[in-house]
Amino acid sequence: MISLNDITLMRGQQTLIEQASLTIHNGQRVGIIGRNGSGKTSLFRALAGEIPLEQGEIKRPSDMRQSVMSQETPGVDRSALEFVIDAHVIYRRIERDLAIAEEADDGTKLATLHGELELIDGYDIQHRAERLLSGLGFDTEQFAYPVGQFSGGWRVRLNLAAALMCPSDLLMLDEPTNHLDLEATVWLEQWLMQYPGTLLVISHDRTFLDRVIDHVISFEGSRLDLYRGNYSAYEKQRAEKLAQQAAMAEKQQRRRAEIEDFVRRFRAKASKAKQAQSRMKELQRMQDIAPAHVDSPFRFNFPDVDDLPSFLLQTEKLAIGFGSPLVSNINMGIRAESRIGLLGYNGSGKSTLLKTLAGKLATVAGEVTEARKLKIGYFAQHQVDELDMHLTPIQLIEQISDDRTRATVQQIRDYLGGFDFRGARVDESIENFSGGEKARLALARVAWQRPNLLLLDEPTNHLDLEMVHALTMALQEFAGALVIVSHDRHLLANTVDEFYSIHRGEFTEFKGSLSAYESWLKASEKDQPLPLINDSEPDDGNGASGSTEKPEKRDKKAERQQAAARRAEVAPLRKQARQLESGIDKLQQQLAKIETQLADQSLYEEDAKARLTEILQEQGKVKSDLEASEEQWLEIQQRLEEAEQG
Repeated sequence: MISLNDITLMRGQQTLIEQASLTIHNGQRVGIIGRNGSGKTSLFRALAGEIPLEQGEIKRPSDMRQSVMSQETPGVDRSALEFVIDAHVIYRRIERDLAIAEEADDGTKLATLHGELELIDGYDIQHRAERLLSGLGFDTEQFAYPVGQFSGGWRVRLNLAAALMCPSDLLMLDEPTNHLDLEATVWLEQWLMQYPGTLLVISHDRTFLDRVIDHVISFEGSRLDLYRGNYSAYEKQRAEKLAQQAAMAEKQQRRRAEIEDFVRRFRAKASKAKQAQSRMKELQRMQDIAPAHVDSPFRFNFPDVDDLPSFLLQTEKLAIGFGSPLVSNINMGIRAESRIGLLGYNGSGKSTLLKTLAGKLATVAGEVTEARKLKIGYFAQHQVDELDMHLTPIQLIEQISDDRTRATVQQIRDYLGGFDFRGARVDESIENFSGGEKARLALARVAWQRPNLLLLDEPTNHLDLEMVHALTMALQEFAGALVIVSHDRHLLANTVDEFYSIHRGEFTEFKGSLSAYESWLKASEKDQPLPLINDSEPDDGNGASGSTEKPEKRDKKAERQQAAARRAEVAPLRKQARQLESGIDKLQQQLAKIETQLADQSLYEEDAKARLTEILQEQGKVKSDLEASEEQWLEIQQRLEEAEQG
């Protein structure tokens, strides 16, 4: 058990935590959340005994073994495999003692040490280290590379592998999914779900948190509030807490109304029932969690798109790579309404494809055809490193402004305010900003240029949960096309309609859901084929993909008759869909009125109980009717899709 008793923690003159007390019980799995700069990492360091408290004490068992994920990795010549094994200090101590005993020919000591080695499962130590490295995305040949040869992101993975290797009763991980791809994140989840000790984790990945934690410690002002349940449970509890404040309740209703409006607009333009059904469920889930974020300092939109051609970009037999092809035969059309997520193991070519589409890397073969009015907004994983650190945020935006985006200083200030750069902060040099602040600036820079095609490569790295939520909302409302690589499954589920995979050098459409892809990851190895994907053979234009048979002669009269029959079949379905949409709009308006009534604090007084019960019953009925209507609408959309496909 770990007890925080009346602790106060400061950083310089800033009070991070003031007179906070709470208890973490053995075996609990706790997510620590809060905005960037709130003090999450400082709390970790205090728990690890690295920095002192201004007041109070932290009590923990004297024999508790801890493993803390390091934030720094020295560029040593030691191999990646040996670096990870070094984290198991007991094994290394026994290994040294064995060498001494062997040299001294001390049989008794050797027997004792081999017994100790057996107790810690030391004979399997190399295999365990190799499994950790493989799970986190390292290839077998990289096990022997010296640590100094790896880039910063890969060194973070090495630190994570070392923390997992170290025997512990308390495991503390600070942003472990930063620099991980989706595949490695899913692997890490599985590993942590088997961990028997107490887990403390800082993360901005809400799906990851939902899977691995059962409690939340939230930084709220200078307080620490403990919530029972995973991250989604925390959001519901916090929404209820905020709803008790009249001003917050009003903000919640406004935000709900905005998302309801987006759901209506999405429904009106949804072209595929299966995609619509998946997205509708996610949007409704977003509607439920939005009230927990109404006090977020982040609120921004991507500026309106000036021009949006129907087709933005087309690739034909595209090969990408550095000299020799990494992936070949990439055929993909990006339309104005495209929302594409790229899947694939680290190193498969996802980032290389985005870089090629952005014009930052030459093609190896094939063609990329761009619309005349194409305007690309490209966010690279290392975009932060490309910022001019001597500029201020205002100067950064002024530097990239042209006739299309030129604005007054006040307009730029207002825009930057949505990214939580306010007051004197907009006039400070970027070099003084944290990694999270630089990442927000890099996003602001991309959005300011009014792109009609966004190419985003891991945009959530270094962002806190509130900013990721704001980005998700902004991407939902973005009018242009989107191609994204991300390990954040919540972001993907709420912004993407279709997936493409790069696997074993092949680019194909992944026809399953994101959860189906996760299931495949959990049950497979890298070299196993990916299920649920299109045949890679090109279509010959007559619907006989890859066929060598001569197509039959077309009967144009029969085709016209079939088309007429299909129109006759879909006409009543379309009419029914329009009627349902009209009814759904009315039900949503009813629900909005009811929720406005529920925001009235006088309803919760003793003499208004009967009226409150009546309104809550009405709310339940309207919600039930709305859910039934939407299910019916989705069913009709499915039938329409099947009828139109013949």
